[in-house]
Amino acid sequence: MAFSFADHKAPMLAGVVASITGTAASTGVVLAALTALGASHNQIISVVFSMLILYGVLSMVLSWRYKMPLSIVWSTPGAALLVSAGALNYGFETAVGAFIMAAALIALTGLWPTLGRLVTSIPKPIASAMLAGVIFSFCIAPFQALVALPIVMAPVLLVWLVLYKYATVWATPVSMVLLFTLIAFQQHITIAADQIWPSVAFVVPNFSVSAIISIGIPLYLVTMASQNIPGIAIMKSFGYEVPFKPVMLATGFGSLVFNFVGGFVTNLAAITAALNANEHAHKDPKRRWLASFYGGIVYLILAAATGAMLSFVMQAPHEIVLAGAGLALFGTIVGALTSIVEEPKLRLPAVIAFLVASSGMALFSVGPAFWALTAGVLVWRWLEFRANRDA
Repeated sequence: MAFSFADHKAPMLAGVVASITGTAASTGVVLAALTALGASHNQIISVVFSMLILYGVLSMVLSWRYKMPLSIVWSTPGAALLVSAGALNYGFETAVGAFIMAAALIALTGLWPTLGRLVTSIPKPIASAMLAGVIFSFCIAPFQALVALPIVMAPVLLVWLVLYKYATVWATPVSMVLLFTLIAFQQHITIAADQIWPSVAFVVPNFSVSAIISIGIPLYLVTMASQNIPGIAIMKSFGYEVPFKPVMLATGFGSLVFNFVGGFVTNLAAITAALNANEHAHKDPKRRWLASFYGGIVYLILAAATGAMLSFVMQAPHEIVLAGAGLALFGTIVGALTSIVEEPKLRLPAVIAFLVASSGMALFSVGPAFWALTAGVLVWRWLEFRANRDA
């Protein structure tokens, strides 16, 4: 078929918008996570650069191979979980060892679908409550920054609120750009010539059982429950049956390779998938795969700009980086809190899971995400047992 710009214009625009907005909205969370885990400046640049390349290539290859808009991204909720894990002080190399376990479990899910069914057996309200508790401290960061830097944060929050009403998809990326533009003028941030080009830093992983329990398993569960499973459901709502095994194997094994340069995990997109799979991407559903293909090209272009972009952001005050992450997670916490109250009989277990996760509780060097899921599931099973016994 001859190339027709008119045929490619809509999917090209959809792919560019989805990739840029998704990256702008989530990069602050990833930076906060890597910083909390103790990654160096060079390691942070290496992670972002490498992961943008990985999910750019995967988006292009999978979309072309299966002729459907398969958008692959990093796990933003997973990155939010990693911030809380930073308080455990494992060190970045040990965290990478846990990343390898999470990636291996994703690949194993593709080979052994029973594992995926086991993950989905955890009630959604409890999994959502754990996620909400983990990201809670982020979501209050913009309001804490409002006290410290009102001249910067007040207009940013106002712009976010206005755009959320009239152009929701642009609310977070435009607010993020405004946030860092204002702070750049206030702090006189500049980028040196030697900071422009990205580089790759290899990491020798260190394996720890407690880190795997605190980071690896919760990262896998959050990635499956908050990204892969919703992503599959969203694609199905647009009439696409995601090839489960190839996607899990590609994202799992792809992540495994890139773990050795510090990357964590990639997954099927949820929100980005919706932007690339709707009618705005193309009138013909069979041509919408072009949107995620072009989106993958955008990721590769963004990867080339990683050095300059991150050198700029990392000069910003820490509270501003956290505030940016919080802005990116407003939508996530709204969805998670809504899920908590969906089923009356699961409200108490879900609230318990939320409180444990948001408390930051760590026992036996195991972080709050694991204990939140454990507490929520135990309370749920106890209430089920009592209900069955009394029936």
